[in-house]
Amino acid sequence: MNAPMISHGIAVALGFAIALAAGGCSGSAEDHLAADVNAQSPAINDVNLIARGEYLAKAGDCSACHDAADHTPLGGGMPVNSPFGPIYASNLTPDPTFGIGQYTLKQFSDALRLGKRRDGKRLYPAMPYASFANISDDDVTALYAYLMHGVRPAAKRAPETHLPFPFNQRWVMLFWTYAFGNREQFTPEPKHTARWNRGAYLVQGLGHCGACHTPRGPAYNELGYSEKSPWYLTSGVIDHWLAPNLTGDPGSGLGRWSAQDIVAFLRTGHGSGAIAFGAMAPVVGDSTQYMTESDLQAIAAYLKSLPPREAYGSFDNDAHARVQTLRSLETGEVERPGAGIYLSFCARCHQPDGRGQPGKVAALAGNPLVMAEDPTSVMRIVIEGSKSPPTETGPEPKKMPGFHGQLTSSEIAQVVSFVRNAWGNHAAPVSDREVERLRAAIHQ
Repeated sequence: MNAPMISHGIAVALGFAIALAAGGCSGSAEDHLAADVNAQSPAINDVNLIARGEYLAKAGDCSACHDAADHTPLGGGMPVNSPFGPIYASNLTPDPTFGIGQYTLKQFSDALRLGKRRDGKRLYPAMPYASFANISDDDVTALYAYLMHGVRPAAKRAPETHLPFPFNQRWVMLFWTYAFGNREQFTPEPKHTARWNRGAYLVQGLGHCGACHTPRGPAYNELGYSEKSPWYLTSGVIDHWLAPNLTGDPGSGLGRWSAQDIVAFLRTGHGSGAIAFGAMAPVVGDSTQYMTESDLQAIAAYLKSLPPREAYGSFDNDAHARVQTLRSLETGEVERPGAGIYLSFCARCHQPDGRGQPGKVAALAGNPLVMAEDPTSVMRIVIEGSKSPPTETGPEPKKMPGFHGQLTSSEIAQVVSFVRNAWGNHAAPVSDREVERLRAAIHQ
């Protein structure tokens, strides 16, 4: 067993001790749902309830993990990559053998909010049940109605998840939940508006934004599930993508974004010069673009209320900084070796002034992702390329090519370092070794 696995094992064992010493967890997501409600119950087969559940399933982006490889809706079987190995998503269709057709409403709630399967086995936290613990009983009921009556059964057996010891011991997840998870249903904050509370409910619960955008501890636990944690939504790395800081940091966060920029980004994948990329592109394409205007406005209101945390990077939006960069591009300054690479491979689309092309190409000047403390996503986009999401109201999707076959690790480090310190951007340069490590991890 290597060192990271040892540290994770120690953390889980520590969770054992914490949970046992505390005697359990007092506050919980225990519901008040009737134990005898099942798919045949008349109240579940209600057209309006099913329609509401369909909306909630899209808001929760269930299809991102649970659609099958052949695109069978919610047929399961796709791997969710974790540091310990692939965890296969389950079949969420009402098939009685391979899906959840035999689940009662109570059993469905236990799986969704407590990470407990119908057979009593525990789910891995790749399923964000710590976030879904926030979901109300009414919304759980609507989701259940949709999955039982709005989804076609699919007789598909999802592959079994086989993680190495000790992570194959699912029973440990019970103690993990007590020690590191969240068992609190969302409680509105009376000092805030109804819009703010709706946004908090969506971000913390169904949207499970923290599952990607919050850093994780040694037991793969999110370091907070609400704004009460100083680490909540301050960025996280998942499957070699950086989910950026969503707090009010004006450098690498949303401090310079307006609420309407956030709404536009979630609706179309384009906002404040940025374009959805990597794992966020399907979130927009499959989920947030279908949310109501009022829900998107609520999310924006909540995010804009978050104070700056884990501040990093800065942007000087002044003419002098832009002129200095343009001069280095024209003269090929030796002190800025990445300038020539940018001019040769990037400037045609992203423009010499780094402002991109609205609706087509992302701006690099002032882009929070470019100035993030962790440059993983910027490096990966240069290596692999990226494609904007298809949306009903947004611009036509555009694809950026990858340069893994054209640029060396040293050249990628140079050009990334250049854009992180051009046009008024200020962030630490990137080393050759960082690029090499990422290329090895993603096999590029």
